[in-house]
Amino acid sequence: MANFYTDNADLQYYIDRGIEWEPLVRLVEDGFRREDGFQTTDEAVGFYRDVLEMLGRFVADEIAPVAAEIERETMTLKDGGVEFGPKLTELFTKIKALEMNGLSIPRELGGMNSPVLVYMICSEIMARADVSIMAHHSFHAGIAMAMLVYSMAEGTTEIDPATGEILSTRFQDAIAEIVAGNAWGSMDITEPDAGSDMGALRTKAEQDADGNWFVTGQKIFITSGHGKYHIVIARTEEVKGDDALSGLHGLSTFVVPAYEDLPDGTRNRWVTVERLEEKLGHHASATCAVNFDHAPAHLIGERGEGFKQMLLLMNNARIGVGFECIGICEAAIRTAEAYAEERRTFGKSIDQHEIIADYFDEMRTDVQGLRAMAMRAAMFEEMSYRAQTKLRRGSADDLEARRLEAQSKEYKRSSRRVTPLLKYLAAEKAVEMARRCVQIHGGSGYTTEYGAEKLLRDAMVMPIYEGTSQIQSLMAMKDTLGAITKNPQEFVRRIAQARWRSVSARDPHVRRLAKLQSTSLAAQQHLIRKTVGDKFRNVRSRPLGEWIDGMSQNWDPKRDFAFAMLHAESLTRILADEVICEILLEQAQAHPERMDVFERYIERAEPRTRYLLDVILTTGDRMIEKLHPERHPIEVAAE
Repeated sequence: MANFYTDNADLQYYIDRGIEWEPLVRLVEDGFRREDGFQTTDEAVGFYRDVLEMLGRFVADEIAPVAAEIERETMTLKDGGVEFGPKLTELFTKIKALEMNGLSIPRELGGMNSPVLVYMICSEIMARADVSIMAHHSFHAGIAMAMLVYSMAEGTTEIDPATGEILSTRFQDAIAEIVAGNAWGSMDITEPDAGSDMGALRTKAEQDADGNWFVTGQKIFITSGHGKYHIVIARTEEVKGDDALSGLHGLSTFVVPAYEDLPDGTRNRWVTVERLEEKLGHHASATCAVNFDHAPAHLIGERGEGFKQMLLLMNNARIGVGFECIGICEAAIRTAEAYAEERRTFGKSIDQHEIIADYFDEMRTDVQGLRAMAMRAAMFEEMSYRAQTKLRRGSADDLEARRLEAQSKEYKRSSRRVTPLLKYLAAEKAVEMARRCVQIHGGSGYTTEYGAEKLLRDAMVMPIYEGTSQIQSLMAMKDTLGAITKNPQEFVRRIAQARWRSVSARDPHVRRLAKLQSTSLAAQQHLIRKTVGDKFRNVRSRPLGEWIDGMSQNWDPKRDFAFAMLHAESLTRILADEVICEILLEQAQAHPERMDVFERYIERAEPRTRYLLDVILTTGDRMIEKLHPERHPIEVAAE
């Protein structure tokens, strides 16, 4: 019997050895003090393993065999909502019976109280069979968890400090409905003229004389937008002129129910699906244009906190996409391998031809690197969240509270470093591996018979949604260079240490990693020099006495960071390789059998990062001069 968990040795490594479960389980189980919870880490991890084995078997037996048939089904608009085809409806009835929608929801709210990390691993397994089915499934548990997180953040969740049990939470009825599999929701941000530029959002939320909120406007490209519960970012304050920040500060977050079922069996609807997008792929996931017509809404937190609250969930969403992308990569490798082992040319199967064999080696190695980074990102993000959750429970003494606060900030910082790198590289690799899968199939890959072309169509959206690859690279660049400007002495120290380790470390693997880190630091150093140099060039026309203020004030990201923005993707790829190699070497030092993974990965990362450094060092000036002719050197003005 097929099983998408037990047939994956690399995935099992993390459950059995690669994840440090003890601190996470202890936080999830609130110190093992709950009678209704697990009493040891081993007991908890045993349950997680059982869940993954169960899901792996279900996905292999129930989702993979019908994925192609479900893709051919037609979704239709009906009464302001969306109606699935019979196969997809039947499948989600089976998923409902598994009770997976409450996997990470606390037990007292009807869930299984598993770590979000376990849910993320489940998303990889399901995405391997069909990523669009996984995308829709994610807006069940994901929205329920979001409601709980928002309620806890705003202080409307009551917790018993003696037991850590949730006594009540603001959206408890909605969470229960979702956990039971009777509803789902969506995250509604994008509008016709506002995608990545959230400051341009126009959907409005207005308050009546009695303090009730109502949302009016349109959202587009909303995954599972036919759900009942919409988490909506809407404008509550007007934009002040061209001030982009005022556009962001004027946003607020709302929970907007799409409809209300009345006792007579009719439905009172305030939110309607106007259009179903006809897409290249993801045919088992409804992508909707959604209209809000003076829809009753519930403000989350304080008005003006919408952008901040969106960021609260975005890291988790992007990590989730990373795991989904890994699922696509796994599917691409296994689909291509199955074909290559059977297809013979020139007297041997094509997987024995040197080029194809090298393709497979690179793809397997890349997936292991991506999975290592995904596990690290998910662990950091969850540990930060769990530490904050324990603080809100009020059960920690002063010393423990200070420790948890410090830990939460450190984990959040580490998560912020890794998350955009994961989202960027996993999405790009999903497309690359799916295209290779088509190529390995040859002409057969261009037909619908083998499923290779479906993987490519499904993969194409991954670099677009939940923040494009370009947005991820700009985030990574900004954070990296920003850290250097805040603490240049630390940056200089890191350069010196990396250079010293690259020649003096006894372990040759440590030397190789240090050389790669030196390559990354050289790229960062060049970009910060160019950025500071360009800023200096822009103040040279001012009197000499104003130079210090000119260098320290009025930084314009669009102008002063132009060269760094141009090379942001190259830098992001270097940073991702650096992080992956660091993680894989840590694993190898703890578990020697993982040294092969590190060696295979760094063997390919070394020449790749050297090439990308060369691109950063030797290109870009011509394009910057073309885009910014005003940046040519200017003579120093006289005092």
